[in-house]
Amino acid sequence: MNSDAEFAAVRDIASAADATVCGLARVVDKDIETALDAGVDLVHVFASTSDVQIEDSMHASREAVLERSVESVERATEAGAEVMFSPMDATRTDPDYLREVVEAVSAVGVDWINVPDTCGVATPGRFADLIETIGGYTDAKIDVHTHDDFGLASANALAGFEAGADRAQVSVGGIGERAGNAAFEQVVMAAESVYGADTGIDTTQITELARLVEERSDVPTAPNTPIVGDNAFAHESGIHAAGVIENSATFEPGVMTPEMVGAERELVLGKHTGTHSVRQRLEDAGYDPSDEQVRAVTREVKDRGADGDEITTDTLAAVAEAHDVTRGSEQIREGPAR
Repeated sequence: MNSDAEFAAVRDIASAADATVCGLARVVDKDIETALDAGVDLVHVFASTSDVQIEDSMHASREAVLERSVESVERATEAGAEVMFSPMDATRTDPDYLREVVEAVSAVGVDWINVPDTCGVATPGRFADLIETIGGYTDAKIDVHTHDDFGLASANALAGFEAGADRAQVSVGGIGERAGNAAFEQVVMAAESVYGADTGIDTTQITELARLVEERSDVPTAPNTPIVGDNAFAHESGIHAAGVIENSATFEPGVMTPEMVGAERELVLGKHTGTHSVRQRLEDAGYDPSDEQVRAVTREVKDRGADGDEITTDTLAAVAEAHDVTRGSEQIREGPAR
């Protein structure tokens, strides 16, 4: 906790939350005491173990890091807290030294070993091997913390699970240092939909949560972001749109639907649009087009899209009226034709 305001916030959360509240602490007595004073349930102690970080970040020695790590874990366990220990930069740490540190903190009663890919250099296969190896050094539960420098954070978190990890640290939208961390929504939905696991999470609130975090953090969500991006369940290509109109599983994962994450499927109109999508949008808007009219409207929509025009519902209505498409009782809604 970097300030009095942070300390007060953590203390208030710890006193009110039903969830396990964790306090992160360096292997420094003051950090550990502050976390304990805040009333957290879990004290997460960390120390650099890669040589580059030991020498040029901690300005210490391997021996000093090992000693301080053991002492810090002992202090937190003696206070009755659940304790996690992270050998920071584990994926760039000398394997023999990593084993020495893990075994030493395990010997004094650590509850969790967190394995951080601090600089995002792991790949799923290598990370899975590391998790399995560390699991052989300790009886503690395994937690993983992955970074997205090469776009592999979520894949590495899932590889950790496959190798026996009990938990993964994630963030909504993957927000985190540098390129970010494993994305909450990706890890949860892969666990639920691909692996068939029951995470206990109400996934129908995922999109709403992502929008809230985007608003409060002022970190925008890219349209092509998996699961929560605006385009995650949007289809423009004629082949794709025709397929999902017939059966959504043709060009979506099948095991994950937009409804599962509180989103909606969209048929986007543009230069790649096909007749199936245009017919569906016209009918949804209350029109009753002939086959010839659908083809004519589709040609104009594709031409406008190729020219860079945004095809809004107003645009679609204008094109439909220009081609004398009969309109039923329903009124077309204003807004983008998505």
